[in-house]
Amino acid sequence: MGDGFVAVLLPVYLLALGFAPLQVGVIATASLLGSALLTIGFGLLGARYDHRQLLLAAASLMVATGAAFAVVHDYALLLVIAFAGTINPSAGSVSVFVPLEHAALTREVTNAARTKMFARYSLVGALAGAVGALASATPDLLAPVGLDQLTGIKAMFVLYALLGLFGGLLYARIPRRRPTSDAGAASALGPSRNIVFKLAALFSLDAFAGGFVVQSLLALWLFEKFDLSLSEAGFFFFWSGLLSAFSFPVAAWLSRHIGLINTMVFTHIPSSIALMLAALAPTLPLTLALLLVRAALSQMDVPTRSSYVMAVVTEAERPAAASFTSVPRSLAAAASPALAGALFAASFRAWPLLICGALKIAYDLLLLMQFRQPPEER
Repeated sequence: MGDGFVAVLLPVYLLALGFAPLQVGVIATASLLGSALLTIGFGLLGARYDHRQLLLAAASLMVATGAAFAVVHDYALLLVIAFAGTINPSAGSVSVFVPLEHAALTREVTNAARTKMFARYSLVGALAGAVGALASATPDLLAPVGLDQLTGIKAMFVLYALLGLFGGLLYARIPRRRPTSDAGAASALGPSRNIVFKLAALFSLDAFAGGFVVQSLLALWLFEKFDLSLSEAGFFFFWSGLLSAFSFPVAAWLSRHIGLINTMVFTHIPSSIALMLAALAPTLPLTLALLLVRAALSQMDVPTRSSYVMAVVTEAERPAAASFTSVPRSLAAAASPALAGALFAASFRAWPLLICGALKIAYDLLLLMQFRQPPEER
């Protein structure tokens, strides 16, 4: 939920402080890069420390991040906070929390129930993110009671910190587990090393493409091209998140009939085409309609991708596989928002969307060629 409203409010907040689109893109890049490095660090610690402890530490960092963003105005300090904190401009799966949660959840279910579990997990998260996107309109709604937009946005960052505190209370309910005595072996990749590295490379291409259209930058594009209000943007991203959320159970059902890889590819390509058409659409209603089509299809690979990674490695390799496939995604996603910001600043506003769509289609075709054979046969 916190990621849902922060992704929409972040560009508005930075623009209200007087920063340029390029600087907004650099902040987004810094936050994604910092998230990648945090994930690396937590992944290295994951074999030696209980996941519950690490999740509590991440929740504490979220509290500190929200509080700092609410009071800091200096660009250099905001850059440092974005890099070291948990602010997520994508409102998606690029987060230090995700690999830890994946590893903790996978050990609780059978192989047969894994994809369905990831679909439920993604559904709940996406619904909360959609509610968060709707909540991003709160600063405008506070105007009648005398609060200006900037003060309202700062209040939302305080709410973000409080959500981190609430998340910590939930993480504290996870049962304690002692690290295994063979932690070093459990953290290493063995027989599945090659397939994990190949998947990590392909997922990195997908994440690099997605970094051109993280939710903060998509909101910035809509603000600049169509002069969309904050309330209208929050309403749009709410419905976008809702469509994404309900696509997850559909993805789980579809994967049982056509396989995990086919589900990932044959839903992803039409979503990329819809994004590219939205970049060229002349009117706001047509643009939003195409973006909603994209939202209904683009995230169906999330539960299937997580399940596929867990399916093609041994049980001992799963924590390491989750980290190795997540960290390169975060690093790759960190590179592109600054490039998108530069394109926005140069008035090439449609190019980030077109580049994103083209690279994602290339990723899908490569994934299909390399991994079309289902994991059961592999």
